[in-house]
Amino acid sequence: MAEAADFQRTSASPARRWLRRAGALLSGAPLLAGLLQLPAAAPAQAASSDSVAVSLDSLSPNAPTDGDTLTVSGTVTNNGKQAVTDAHVGLRVGPPLTTRSAIDSVARHPDDTQGSTGADVGDKYEETFEKLPPGVAEHFTISVPVDKLDLGDDGVYEFAVALSGQTSAQPWDQVLGIQRTFLPWQPSDAGTKTKTTFLWPLISTVHMTAKTGAGESQTPQFRDDDLAKDLAPGGRLARMVELGKDLDVTWVIDPDLLASVDAMAGGSYRVQGPDGTATPGSRENQALAKQWLAGLQKAVAGKEVVALPFGDPDLASLAHRGTSVTGSLSHLKDATDVAATTVKTVLLVTPSTDFAWPVNGAVDPSIMKVATSAGADRVIARSDSLQETAGLPYTPSAARPVGGGTTAVVADARLSTAFEGDLTKAGSATLAVQRFLAQSLELNNQTDKQRSIVVAPQRMPTASQAQAMATALKALQGGTWSQSQNLTAAAKDKPDPGATTRIPSRSAYPSSLRRQELPRTAFEQIARTQDKLDRFRVVLTNQSRVVTPFGRAINREMSASWRGRSTAADGYREGVEAWVDDLADQVKLIDKSETKLSGRSATIPVTVQNNLVQPVDHLVLRLTSTQPTRLEIGGKAYLEQRVEVSGGHSQSVKFTTSANANGRVGVIAQLYTEDGQPYGEAVSFDVKVTEVTPTVMLVIGGGVLLLVLAGFRMYTQRKRAAAARQPDEDGPGTAGESADEPGNPGAPGDRLPGESGSDSGAEGPEQPSDPAPDTAPENTDPSGTGERVDR
Repeated sequence: MAEAADFQRTSASPARRWLRRAGALLSGAPLLAGLLQLPAAAPAQAASSDSVAVSLDSLSPNAPTDGDTLTVSGTVTNNGKQAVTDAHVGLRVGPPLTTRSAIDSVARHPDDTQGSTGADVGDKYEETFEKLPPGVAEHFTISVPVDKLDLGDDGVYEFAVALSGQTSAQPWDQVLGIQRTFLPWQPSDAGTKTKTTFLWPLISTVHMTAKTGAGESQTPQFRDDDLAKDLAPGGRLARMVELGKDLDVTWVIDPDLLASVDAMAGGSYRVQGPDGTATPGSRENQALAKQWLAGLQKAVAGKEVVALPFGDPDLASLAHRGTSVTGSLSHLKDATDVAATTVKTVLLVTPSTDFAWPVNGAVDPSIMKVATSAGADRVIARSDSLQETAGLPYTPSAARPVGGGTTAVVADARLSTAFEGDLTKAGSATLAVQRFLAQSLELNNQTDKQRSIVVAPQRMPTASQAQAMATALKALQGGTWSQSQNLTAAAKDKPDPGATTRIPSRSAYPSSLRRQELPRTAFEQIARTQDKLDRFRVVLTNQSRVVTPFGRAINREMSASWRGRSTAADGYREGVEAWVDDLADQVKLIDKSETKLSGRSATIPVTVQNNLVQPVDHLVLRLTSTQPTRLEIGGKAYLEQRVEVSGGHSQSVKFTTSANANGRVGVIAQLYTEDGQPYGEAVSFDVKVTEVTPTVMLVIGGGVLLLVLAGFRMYTQRKRAAAARQPDEDGPGTAGESADEPGNPGAPGDRLPGESGSDSGAEGPEQPSDPAPDTAPENTDPSGTGERVDR
């Protein structure tokens, strides 16, 4: 396969440039002859001496033009055991590098003292140190007019900063340390400029849980407070917005990040602690979130914004492990549908949702199929995955039609990976910037044909990586060989007919990436959580309070940010599922102890408790007798009643039962949804029937009769005694008048025992009537939905 980057450019150099270089070679001949006369061991020792580390901390301007002065600064550090004397730092310019592979070769060994170092600019442009003691670092700064560098044709030149000196063990002048980099040289506008698209990703790890507060505002709960650190001045996300606002880039945003920051900024939020308890977030962090969102809104105004599916789902994991689990693809569709709404609500811009972005742009047929299943018709791939096979001597444009109306937008791998690694040190960042610019210029010089190139860097650049990216982009956008273009325009550009459109096979997917994928068990747990959520949601009167936070949490469970963090991913999924279970358990039956029935029929109450803040409905309570021949519920084996309970209340549902025999009978209470699915745990209890027999009734009846007869006898005896005393008490009266005759209401004998009266002749004290019952007769009607029941 031909290397697209290895196209050898050919152009005639000006005659004076050749003469100048020829003169330099001739003048160096005597020196070369002298070196050949040195002992054989000396050059070998000098070549192997790399005891001084040279760091190139800054190079300005990064891409010089005619009339500029190049300023180079850095440090030299003696890492050897001997002092270096007669040390001096000089600049060297090597020959032009005419292929992209040649640039790679130099970049692989930037501190190799054995390689060719090119011509020395001259003693006038160097910095000297009389002595470099071991372990000592010295700073240097050298400025040189660009016209003194003797640059020839437009192109990329190897550029080096070298420290020369001698030690007591090797007392001759030699290169003891070197740092190689690149100098892009395009002083005037190129005849054809490359159209360059740079993606500026705003993506983060998962921060929000599925938990929300019980109030109307549903206070969100965060896994940690790390998001606030990234939003603070100097933080990763703060730097991305601050740097990106001045760049001509395409913003690629995970809507979950916007939703999380918006939740933090919108009001109170809580942070989950290690012990599971949650504490309120600080007002300072809320202010940071508001400030960051305001800055982002200004930064993206007038720029293209691409919204990834909510949570940035791992498309490769879904394709390789998730499609065999029912329902997995539906979550990708949900994440895509909510993406545009989230971005538009928070940023007040309408994003594009046409693009899918697999991790590292690695694709295979299954990934392409999944990536486009939710509506995206453009997949951001990378050239180290979709490699050229047609032998083109140049890097083709990014857009590749791959069939089925799908376009693969192939980002350049060299440019996309230029800013990876630790760039916290100034020297590393400077080398990354110069390498990026060198590759960009060399790509442009491969052919006179204009092309569209896409740069898709790592998903979550660090603050130092973002700074290096911004430095390179400013130099590129202010340069003479590139022009900016957004991602949609790059995807629509005419594809190169010679560029490959063949998607690599599944076996070609990198094993290093495959090892980081979410396992199948993760998607099985996601499906289980969704099933529990579906059963729970049907009983809710305000489903959005639960469905929305859980739906977004399930999207986050599939995030690409879990790669390399399997333990954290497992914990997050378990937390979401446990929270579904906990909420569903808030609607349940209260346990009952044994119930006794005295008689052939009675009413049995069963209590349903709702500890949610919202009412529940669409529930049916079924009470079932395990022995319907002995105990019937509503005249049959079981009876169902619809249940509706207000938030924070309980309701007693009453069932009429009838007994046919004495003894203990098992009864089962179970809640069901209206579609017949069991809800929650069943409650079992025993009903003890103590039926009253006919013999007992006869005994009770006989006792009552005896009491009545005894009472009648007592009454007649008292009346006769009263009649016998009447003549003495009344005095003279009408002859023949009887005290027992009717019409004499004043007679004491007219009052029954226990009646209230004023006559002192009543036998014994007054007997009060039985007290009224302290409970009302039982009502068999169901209680209201807001009834509270004491347990």
